[in-house]
Amino acid sequence: MAETHFLDATGLICPMPILTARRALKPLAAGDRLTVSATDEAALRDFPEFCRMAGHRLLESGTGEDGILRFVIEKGAS
Repeated sequence: MAETHFLDATGLICPMPILTARRALKPLAAGDRLTVSATDEAALRDFPEFCRMAGHRLLESGTGEDGILRFVIEKGAS
């Protein structure tokens, strides 16, 4: 059964949200999900490209009412 994990990358600036997400995804099983919270606007362009290049699926992305960016990533097969 796939699990959901959470990563708080708020306050980090590029490239740290991507680097911390990559590190958080490594031990996860294929199909597990990682929900990332971030505040760096660069993450809006960085996460889709990261997922495409790394073989993961970006299931959701958007800005919450609190202004925090959220990304839901499904880990691909390694």
